[in-house]
Amino acid sequence: MDVKGLYEVIAKRKSVRKYSLEPLDHRMLGKVEAYAEGLQPLDKDIKVEIKFLSQKEVKLVLFPIKAPHYMVAFSEEKEGYLANVGFMLQQMDLFLSANSLGSCWLGVAKPTKEILKKSKLKSVVILAFGKADEKLHRDSISEFKRKPLEKITDHFKRKDLIEAAQLAPSSTNSQPWFFTGSENIIHAYCIKTSGIKALIYKKLNKIDMGIGICHIWIAAQKQGYTPVIFYDSEAVSCAPAGYSYMNSIALTQV
Repeated sequence: MDVKGLYEVIAKRKSVRKYSLEPLDHRMLGKVEAYAEGLQPLDKDIKVEIKFLSQKEVKLVLFPIKAPHYMVAFSEEKEGYLANVGFMLQQMDLFLSANSLGSCWLGVAKPTKEILKKSKLKSVVILAFGKADEKLHRDSISEFKRKPLEKITDHFKRKDLIEAAQLAPSSTNSQPWFFTGSENIIHAYCIKTSGIKALIYKKLNKIDMGIGICHIWIAAQKQGYTPVIFYDSEAVSCAPAGYSYMNSIALTQV
């Protein structure tokens, strides 16, 4: 699927929590698995494995989402691996929505011990998916409950791109991002956490940052840019109060 198809569902996708438990047909499941093989990473040097699981292969906790299919991302534990996984699986989330399938991020669900033993990599996060047994898409952008743009950026020259991140999903709708920069660069920062809150959100916030950056990356391509995501050491010391630096997106045109 091209970038245009992914971009178009940003303004209407939602987390689906009720599913028909009938498995997808082989053609559609094969299409999903094939797309997963071509996901673009934030960092190509981080090894990631995407595995497709059934309900009996997943331990559902807290708010269990019963779906016919689950995909789990396993990763090397290297610098930036959480954002990398978020970036990759959000491509999958949008692809599913664009193909009339529902999906939902499961931050605390885990594969069973039997599945964990089959990979040398760390289980990071799970995405439930299948045919929705509820409304698949939002009717209007007004249905999103998001922070005002001025709460997540001071970079209004690039509001056209940052608005895409504003609509990105995040754990408990925490929206941990702040974006700043210059006309052709967007710097992404993640809110800092401490104490008990850090135990819950430190991991999830970094995954969420990858999701938000993914939306900007897609929106930039839709506008004809070739976005390049990189680490800017100078941006580290320019973090807004209460935030820490994640990545930068350079907007280049070929």
